[in-house]
Amino acid sequence: MNESMVDVLIYLYENYLDGQSRPPVDQDELETELSRAGFSNSEIVQALTWLDELASRMDTTEYPPRTAGAMRVYSAAECAKLDIEARGLLLFLEQSAILDPLSRELVIDRAMAIQQTAVTVDELKWVVLLVLMNRPGRESAHSQMEELIYSDAPAQLH
Repeated sequence: MNESMVDVLIYLYENYLDGQSRPPVDQDELETELSRAGFSNSEIVQALTWLDELASRMDTTEYPPRTAGAMRVYSAAECAKLDIEARGLLLFLEQSAILDPLSRELVIDRAMAIQQTAVTVDELKWVVLLVLMNRPGRESAHSQMEELIYSDAPAQLH
């Protein structure tokens, strides 16, 4: 099976993280289940590490509130991993108040942590959803993002 670490994250979200059911308490049990679902050991380890790192970054206050008229400038490495479409999605989500500046920075951090050359727009949407799910007070934004992912209509980028 040709799966990626993001596919493991999607599987975890759809089966456990959306609040419908509880994941196995024992990490070995969870890894066994993910392995039975067809994911490789390296993808499983990467996904679980990615989630642990996301949890550890939730208490950060490194990023100041957005100043009126300020715009995010992406580094060369960020541009290489997040193409113009992905960066456009982030801008759209921020302008739509789905992402606040701190959430945007957490999304970029977590996208950069994915061990692949580029992150697709669809993968980035899942990263946004997982970040918002872990941000207290962002429940409405999480619901909007979930609707965006599961709806058949593409996001309207203006």
